[in-house]
Amino acid sequence: MIFEHTYEIILDDVFLHLTGVAEHLDLYLKIEGLNPAGSIKLKTALNMVTDAEQRGILRPDGRLVESSSGSLGVALAMVSAEKGYHFLCVTDPNTSPQCVAVMRALGADVVGVDWLDASGGYLGSRISYIEQLLTEDPDLVWLNQYANPANWFVHDRCTAAAITAELSDIDFLFVGTGTSGTLMGCVSHFRTASPGTRIVAVDAVGSVNFGSPAARRYIPGIGASRRPEIFRPEVVDEVVLVAEADTVRACRWLARRHGLFAGGSTGSVVSAILQRAPDLPAGSRVVGISPDLGDRYVRTIYDDDWVTERFGAACLVPATDDQPRLSPLRS
Repeated sequence: MIFEHTYEIILDDVFLHLTGVAEHLDLYLKIEGLNPAGSIKLKTALNMVTDAEQRGILRPDGRLVESSSGSLGVALAMVSAEKGYHFLCVTDPNTSPQCVAVMRALGADVVGVDWLDASGGYLGSRISYIEQLLTEDPDLVWLNQYANPANWFVHDRCTAAAITAELSDIDFLFVGTGTSGTLMGCVSHFRTASPGTRIVAVDAVGSVNFGSPAARRYIPGIGASRRPEIFRPEVVDEVVLVAEADTVRACRWLARRHGLFAGGSTGSVVSAILQRAPDLPAGSRVVGISPDLGDRYVRTIYDDDWVTERFGAACLVPATDDQPRLSPLRS
């Protein structure tokens, strides 16, 4: 394959048939991290930028700003570099140092906010900071992934369509919920293309997306301290809340047992599948979306000291485990 632009290198047809996990299920992971931006967010970034160009709000040599806990920021930095835009990413203490370093290497400016919002997270704080910047500089363009329909539409047209093109008779689709772009796009596509598929939303304990109490979280990607405007929680069939300790266990288990160096969002999705697996009918075809890989989590999820300090030594999964031990809390 020969591409003309780096941001075009999006591999939308890579699936891992994950055996030896829940033997009574036919389980697949849609691997999204095999592109230059390292996550599913490359599609989101490119579509939002293209949409802004087409609507005339983003012009040559324009200046972009966006809030991100990491992956979207990297993707927007990549797209902006090749298209000639100036990009400022507003991050927080949960953003991995690797993501910040990559964004800066791609020419982006990065600023971090370190004050908690009313829900005990940083999302509201990041957005408030951007709103302040916009009042000071009206020429700055905020793509606003939380309210932008271009966020979810690309996952209807690309991500979800790629799943139904490759696999038929899907019984359950597990999708992580952050800004909800991937989830809303999948719901939109599957309700028409595969209405019998049950859509299972995966969220973090401590996230407010589905009305649960807010709590401090450490792993970016899944969950939110403020419900995004594009999110419609009533359209999903089921919700599974995953404790961050179980996200860590699932990631480390996937690496040790299956050689899959998974990111935090992927670990949450796999943990949710394992939680629900005992109750799913034998022979069910299950697909989980794996949004990211683990390279940006080496100093967090895969660092023994970081994990022990936050979640305890029980999260350090032995290589001999057949499955990660889940927390007593099941949501």
